[in-house]
Amino acid sequence: MSSNPPDLKARLKASYDAIAPAYNAWSSVHNSLRLRYLSKLLALLPPNDSPSPPLAVLELGCGAGTPVTETLVASPGGQSFHVTANDLSSTQIALGQAHLASHADRVTWLQGDMMTLEFADGSFDAIVALYSVIHLPREEQDVLIGRIAKWLKPGGVVLVNFAAEDMEAAILEKWLAEEGWMFWSGWGAEATLEKIRGGTGLEVVVEDVIKEEEGADAAFLWVIAKAPAV
Repeated sequence: MSSNPPDLKARLKASYDAIAPAYNAWSSVHNSLRLRYLSKLLALLPPNDSPSPPLAVLELGCGAGTPVTETLVASPGGQSFHVTANDLSSTQIALGQAHLASHADRVTWLQGDMMTLEFADGSFDAIVALYSVIHLPREEQDVLIGRIAKWLKPGGVVLVNFAAEDMEAAILEKWLAEEGWMFWSGWGAEATLEKIRGGTGLEVVVEDVIKEEEGADAAFLWVIAKAPAV
């Protein structure tokens, strides 16, 4: 029997809506690590520049658009991108729209549960999901991995981090603020890698387990995987 709260997504949305500014300030310490792995992903994409059609990127759990979406719309290394930016929190989406208003033509904002998203196969050159998939029940993570593999174009690349430890359901009350309520889940590094390799067709090219703060208990599995070229 699942130990996941029946109102999980509603509670997560309410929490992130309430703590969005506090979360964005707290999580900014990890921006350099996010950008380091984003650079690894970008290096695996084909070069393109204007007037070439922009590369299509999906960000799952975009928050307020920092630092991933804002980096991509700035055309790093001369590459041109259009980002489909998804987040469960309507507050985060509103913050992102305001922050990146000058790039409105480069971003499509989608508020809602990532598990409800529907895209045609082969829609994206790249998919990024940082500190977001960990909020899904781990059974849903299995389903999402399969969907990501289908949403990628041939040769497309995905960057995602997972919980490095095996945990069915970790819940914390009053996280970052009185209104903060948080849920995390994961299969652990070894089982997650087995699931990615077992039937998705994705080739894992980076698999790093990192504790992001000295003495911290939480560790994350950072994965970059590539879809077959044909």
